[in-house]
Amino acid sequence: MEGKKEYIKLEDLEVYKLSRELSRLGWEIYSKLNWQNRKIIGDQFIESIDSGGANIAESYGRFHYLDRIRFLYNSRGSLFESINHWLDLLLERGIVSNDELQELKLISDKLSLKLNNYIQSIYNAKKELK
Repeated sequence: MEGKKEYIKLEDLEVYKLSRELSRLGWEIYSKLNWQNRKIIGDQFIESIDSGGANIAESYGRFHYLDRIRFLYNSRGSLFESINHWLDLLLERGIVSNDELQELKLISDKLSLKLNNYIQSIYNAKKELK
């Protein structure tokens, strides 16, 4: 049928795949932390990094486009919190290496771009319906 859009599963969305990869790498860092560092900084780091993917998933389950976009904005905020704040603090305090930081930042940069494009595509899809 012409004009009918194909359904894409959550697990196939590039933004979701990248968020899951960030969570996996974040967990590798978190799991190496001692108890004190987990409580002071690690818990907040892993919660914010996991929140990025969770908000993408929650957005995917929403119907109204503004509701979907709100959760994607939350995802973007969690991404910035985890990478630009907590990860930088982990580096500053000598808990992660510069190589670990660069690996996560590379994926984060890709995710940030794709997330912004995804948000824009939802806005554009809504405009096409009018």
